[in-house]
Amino acid sequence: MGLLNALPGAVAQGIIWGIMAIGVYITFRILDFADLTVDGSVCTGAAVCAVLITSGWNVYAAMLVSFAVGMLAGLLTGVFHTFMGIPAILSGILTQLILWSVNLKIMGKSNIGLSARTFNVLVTQLKTNATLIVLAIASIMLIAALYWFFGTEFGASIRATGSNINMSRAQGINTGLTTVFALVLSNGIVAFAGALLAQYQGAADINMGKGAIVIGLAAVIIGQALVSVFPKNFAIMLFGVIVGGIVYYVVYQTIIFLGLDTDLLKMLSAVVVAIFLAVPYWKKKVFLKPKNVKEAK
Repeated sequence: MGLLNALPGAVAQGIIWGIMAIGVYITFRILDFADLTVDGSVCTGAAVCAVLITSGWNVYAAMLVSFAVGMLAGLLTGVFHTFMGIPAILSGILTQLILWSVNLKIMGKSNIGLSARTFNVLVTQLKTNATLIVLAIASIMLIAALYWFFGTEFGASIRATGSNINMSRAQGINTGLTTVFALVLSNGIVAFAGALLAQYQGAADINMGKGAIVIGLAAVIIGQALVSVFPKNFAIMLFGVIVGGIVYYVVYQTIIFLGLDTDLLKMLSAVVVAIFLAVPYWKKKVFLKPKNVKEAK
């Protein structure tokens, strides 16, 4: 019964991290950009939201500002990469380091309490059923908006940039602009998820984004595996990412219930991500060996 009682909370937290993973999906799968800014922008969204709500701001306005600040973080990574020519991974690391200091300045300390008993928040552990409804609606709206956007000409340009950047340039696409915009959008969504997470957990903490990229990749990979039986559709893929986040946190809750060492979960997540990323390589090397060409007699 203990596990069943904990499942609604695990599903709620899984949806929040699934929303964050959609941001990871945009850079990792669509843009083919390894963006490590995520670990910092999760905390940035949480910090901004917590500070504004505790200052008396409306929760919706606070979340909107969190989204905008997250977009600025993505813009910085994009400028590092496109304007300054810094490699993708290093661009994300530099922004992540900058955000560590920025987040501390925003909060003024290492953490801020955001109790649902004191402040008006949108999602909370105290009202799990209502929270699940809100998160489900937010997920559907986000997936619908992204499905529409990536069906537009500019959205298709971003997808083309990720598929083949040289061919995209040959077609007249401004690949620098599409790269920067994808990073801006991705980190805005990640910061939005951070704002939701701060409300749900009842606090914003400077360390809450650590390992977020691993959780995001795990959700993306699990989600892709789960929806692989369905016809390829962008909306289904995004929905799969949300489901991947839910599965991840249900497994996490199960590990806690069984009394296993939760400190090992992120290590196990990293191993799972590494294996799934290696599968295409192994498949190509081991199972799809080119046939030997018969020597000419």
